[in-house]
Amino acid sequence: MSFNAPLNKSNNAKSLQGLSKQVEAYNEWKNHLKDEIQHYQHWLEENHLNSDDIHQRLMRGLNLLQDDELTIAFVGEYSRGKTELINALVFSEFGQRMLPSQAGRTTMCPTEIFYDATRTCSYLKLLPIETRIQALSISEYKHDPEAWHEIPIDISDPEKMSFSLRQLASTRTATLLEARSLGFDDRMLEHEPGDTGKVIIPVWRHAMISLDSPLLKKGLRVLDTPGLNALGSEPELTVSMIPKAQAIVFVLSVDTGVTASDKTIWNKFINIEGADHRAGRFAVLNKIDVLWDDLQGDTHTQASIEKVRRTSADHLKMSIDDVIPLSAKQGLIGRVKKDDLLLQKSALPKLEKLISKRILAQKEVLIYEALIGDVVGMLKNSQSILNERLAGLYLSMDGLTTSNVSPDKLQHLADKTHKDHDLYYKKLITLKSSRRLMQSQGEILQQLMSTSRFDDIVQQTRQDLQDSWSTLGMIHAMSQFFVKIEKEIVNICTEAKLADKMVSAIYQRFTADIHTKYLKPRTFSIKSQQKQLIALKAKSAQFRRQPKVLMTEQSILIQRFFNTFVAEARLLQQQIMEEAIRWPDEALLPLMQYALEQKNLLEEQVANLKSVAKSNRSIKSQQTELEKMISVSREQLAKAEQIELALSQPPPSQNDAFQGIAN
Repeated sequence: MSFNAPLNKSNNAKSLQGLSKQVEAYNEWKNHLKDEIQHYQHWLEENHLNSDDIHQRLMRGLNLLQDDELTIAFVGEYSRGKTELINALVFSEFGQRMLPSQAGRTTMCPTEIFYDATRTCSYLKLLPIETRIQALSISEYKHDPEAWHEIPIDISDPEKMSFSLRQLASTRTATLLEARSLGFDDRMLEHEPGDTGKVIIPVWRHAMISLDSPLLKKGLRVLDTPGLNALGSEPELTVSMIPKAQAIVFVLSVDTGVTASDKTIWNKFINIEGADHRAGRFAVLNKIDVLWDDLQGDTHTQASIEKVRRTSADHLKMSIDDVIPLSAKQGLIGRVKKDDLLLQKSALPKLEKLISKRILAQKEVLIYEALIGDVVGMLKNSQSILNERLAGLYLSMDGLTTSNVSPDKLQHLADKTHKDHDLYYKKLITLKSSRRLMQSQGEILQQLMSTSRFDDIVQQTRQDLQDSWSTLGMIHAMSQFFVKIEKEIVNICTEAKLADKMVSAIYQRFTADIHTKYLKPRTFSIKSQQKQLIALKAKSAQFRRQPKVLMTEQSILIQRFFNTFVAEARLLQQQIMEEAIRWPDEALLPLMQYALEQKNLLEEQVANLKSVAKSNRSIKSQQTELEKMISVSREQLAKAEQIELALSQPPPSQNDAFQGIAN
């Protein structure tokens, strides 16, 4: 990948709003999916094929699309230009630098930037640093509005907006003892000039910025993180927030390359097992404008940049294509001043194209796996049933056109259809019985990971920690917490295998005398939670090995362990519980839907055929009635096919128009 591309004004015009355009394409695709799922709901209602189970499944799908977000975390040591890069990517539409960004430490607290659809006005919410003393995590504080200092933001006045956002860089002095009690490593803090007994700490622990911005309204969420010291002092940030981001932008400076502290951040907080960076990890070599040399020319400049780029890729053990040299400062200036040539030279659009293409492609895969595949399968079953119905109606029509037609033939067809109806009626009865067995199995799974069982482990862990007379004893108690949780997971997986065998047997019995290729069992799976637990355990071990842990007061250490690791484990427990509750119904949902649709459609067909057979009208009249039935069935089939076709349309990342934006 060459970053010495010619300055093409027309090409740059397309990429000027590259990230926004691509996120917009992705958002439009999601809205399109929501519309088609709603069309499917209406189709089911029109044909009297809806059920509570199907409705709930489709509603969960719609909620998934509604709540979907694209999270990008910007990570790096201080003075690397993270905040300036965010200014260039997100805030250039305001025509100036919005987030505080100048030499030295500016981002003193983790900052989330998003759009809050529940609020009518933009705002800045700040969590005081003193909340670290309390036994509550940031996630828990998000449910306590009173804990935050809120500042309204007027996006129509960029000057006032910029002034409000300067609060993010607020600092105060603290004694060494206070700084340590708040979780800081005082060796990494700046000292108050002239006072060696005091250090400078941030005023705020966490910040949340909601902006009525087109890009953020489309689902983009940005996490701006402070440097190494702040990362190490806020475990929740590194255990939960950063690992769960779809993409990481690791910001370096081209004039320093990968320093020791950069590498520490990379190895400890980014390049870790179990992180959810499915869309990728990208390294940005910022500040390439410091190497621009008018005397020696572009060739010398590009050679210097490429040298640092290759070296950085080697140090981080990543593909050189994922290391992007750029100038956030010049990119911002280019955007604000609408200088396309400068914007192109800054190479900012290259980063936009790369991360958006990767993120969106990955999110598309996840949405398909979680939703679209199921809905399309349901639609295919519906189409299969309608085609069978049409075949029966055409057979009836053929019978009427023969010379030896008789009402007995239509009656015979009606009797056969009635027999098929009875078959599916009995299958529904059997399925309802099977579902009761599934519910019992689901209850066993729920008991194995119930909140009460988890609370018992938590309580025992807390007691063991409090009873420990040494740091080593506390470390052992922390380790045992994960051992106990893993035992519970093993028990669940053992029981889940039995449950999956039960489901497979039910599917085999159901499909033994019918022909359909779209009915596939849904297994009980907690692989994602298992993977996350392994990663959480590894992070806990890393936390326990930190030298400062040995010097941390017992109560503070216990508090941090529970606020971070136990809180995260509880989220995993809740996810497993939700899956155990949902699975018994959803495992058999394809079968229930298929049997219900068949029964209802055959029921209707029996009634219609009997009506025609018993009629004393002419063959022509009977043909007319059958033609109406065929026409209605074909119309409904066409609607189902249209919905399926619409849902199966390629997502933006596979669309030629999207590729035109991205390339």
